Amino acid sequence: MKSFNYFKVAVISLLLFLSTNLYASKFILNDGGIIDHRAIEKIEQIGSEAKNRLGVNIYVYAQKSLNLDEDISTKDKIKYIKEYESKIVKTLAKPYVLLTISLEDTHVNLIVSNELKDVVDKNDILNDYVVPLLASKDKNSLFAKASAAILNGYAAIADIIADSRNIELKSSIGSSGKVAGTIWKVFMYTLIVVGLLLYTFAVLRRRK
Repeated sequence: MKSFNYFKVAVISLLLFLSTNLYASKFILNDGGIIDHRAIEKIEQIGSEAKNRLGVNIYVYAQKSLNLDEDISTKDKIKYIKEYESKIVKTLAKPYVLLTISLEDTHVNLIVSNELKDVVDKNDILNDYVVPLLASKDKNSLFAKASAAILNGYAAIADIIADSRNIELKSSIGSSGKVAGTIWKVFMYTLIVVGLLLYTFAVLRRRK
């Protein structure tokens, strides 16, 4: 009976291993269990073409959580994450772009090697392609948003580098990512403006 139980444990362990590595990608250093396998496949496709035709390495390192202490200060959190990311960067092949994300720590970052800093703008990628999808208010789960945001940002990085060299990638997902980010920005700005107008109206009405 014991040997049978050991066999069951071994089979379950093997299945778990296969399920987590079935969609392994050389460009996704860690998926943290938060990236949909379809997004992984597309990232692999884009990453391979970027490597072969552009000579660049675009990586993703995703985590559900870095397991930080709940009482950690913002300063210590930033320091820890910087050190954590610096260890990852040391293993990367240049030239590279690394997109990192930790969902529960509300952390997202883009690290660009010196060779690509004049081409890839960190803030443009994060603000236009990644953060809007992560912050969107819809029925999709946080994991679904993470998959979409990572793929969106990843594809944008590849397209921007390709455009700088007048190359069109066959694996490109087009301008849909930029449109999504733009719509979200317009929506947020509209909310802010409407909020200010309502506040001003309320203040003026109170004075009267």
